[in-house]
Amino acid sequence: MGRVKTSSGAGQSSKAADASSGRDSSFGSSYSADLKMKEALKELHQLTHQVQEERSRGEHNLSNIAKTHEKIQQEIRISPYYKTKLKGLYNTAVQDAESEADLIRKALEKIAEIKSLRDIGGGSKKRQIVRRGVLMSMLYQNALTLPLWIGKSGEKPPPLCGANPAEVNYVAKAGDKVAARVKGQDDEENWILAEVVSYNYSTCKYEVDDIDAEAGKERHVLSRRRILPLPIWKANPETDADALFSKETLVLALYPQTTCFYRALIHEPPKRHGDDYSVLFEDTSYPDGYSPPLNVAQRYVIACKEEKKK
Repeated sequence: MGRVKTSSGAGQSSKAADASSGRDSSFGSSYSADLKMKEALKELHQLTHQVQEERSRGEHNLSNIAKTHEKIQQEIRISPYYKTKLKGLYNTAVQDAESEADLIRKALEKIAEIKSLRDIGGGSKKRQIVRRGVLMSMLYQNALTLPLWIGKSGEKPPPLCGANPAEVNYVAKAGDKVAARVKGQDDEENWILAEVVSYNYSTCKYEVDDIDAEAGKERHVLSRRRILPLPIWKANPETDADALFSKETLVLALYPQTTCFYRALIHEPPKRHGDDYSVLFEDTSYPDGYSPPLNVAQRYVIACKEEKKK
């Protein structure tokens, strides 16, 4: 729908004042995000150096373990001295590995913070129309750079890691990508990839923009039940397979080279941390009602609460 044009001077003045206020607020938000971004990048730089230092220390200890084993092979049997020495070296190696893992987790959290700040900064500027090829490349990179969850021993993956749902009271932040159920021109409802603009706590409704449209041109006001947050962590199949959708689970998946989610069955879950899901999209043009297997990244596969077709 087009905007109503105001002809009165008072109306124009009011609109100009509102626009000026909006620009000032947008500038302040962008400036604050830029400052936080610089500080976060500095902290990430320090963390990467700490990870390297911790790794070098661990490698030195592993070298001592290897040298000790070489000396033991020259002995007829292991002496109490070497048993005690090896025990101490292995305990140190475990502590080194845990310290390095903690630093890597902190670095991953910092990277997630930087990505969030980048979205806030970018959200203050008018989104430009991009060619479809460029948009698809951006979505691919977004999925590729989704951080991998690396928990401590015995720690369970958090909400929004892989197939894990969000907490009941979770509210997506401005700039977050979500799946949104909207009505098209023919009143048919579709799940589209959208970006959160804001959330109104009074009405419990989101304002979201269609990711495949010029900013503001396809804005929707939707209730929480019409919004599904996307995963913010990748689940590692080798350590957290329970946080992945299992074979034949009904899901919503982003159809390749589009910005729409469609119902699909999991054909094969990822086997390694860099793998995608293999899914079968519902498609009546095929004899069995499903498409051939297609790959979809963890970032764009979410739970479908509807029933599986019979």
